[in-house]
Amino acid sequence: LLGYSLEEYLKLRVQWLRELGMEDSQVAKTITTFPQLIGSLSLEENLKPKVQTLREHGFSDKQIVKVLSTWPALLGLSSKRWAHRLGVLHALGVLKNHSSCSFMGLTDVVFAARFE
Repeated sequence: LLGYSLEEYLKLRVQWLRELGMEDSQVAKTITTFPQLIGSLSLEENLKPKVQTLREHGFSDKQIVKVLSTWPALLGLSSKRWAHRLGVLHALGVLKNHSSCSFMGLTDVVFAARFE
C-alpha cells in the first residue's frame, strides 16, 4: 500500500476482479462485502495464488467468479486452510460436488466431521 495511492490500489483490485470475469455489479458487491480486499491482502502473494489453487483443482473461471462474488471472505482464509480442504475433497473425489466452496467457511471441527 505504501507504494500506491489508495485510488491506484483500488484500481488494481478492480482491474484484477474484472480480468477474472466479474461484472461491475459483482466487483462492487465483492468489495463492499469484503473491504479487506482493498487493503490488507496482497494481490501477488495472497489473492492470485488462491485463484490459481482453485484452477488447479478444476474450477472454471465462471465457477471462480461465482465463488468469489458469493463468498468474498474466503479470500481472507489462510492458504494452508485452502490447500488442506481442497486436498481432502479432491482425494475423496467429491470436489466437483462442492464447487460452491461453501465448505471453506465451515469450522475445522465441522469440516473434519463431515469430510475427514
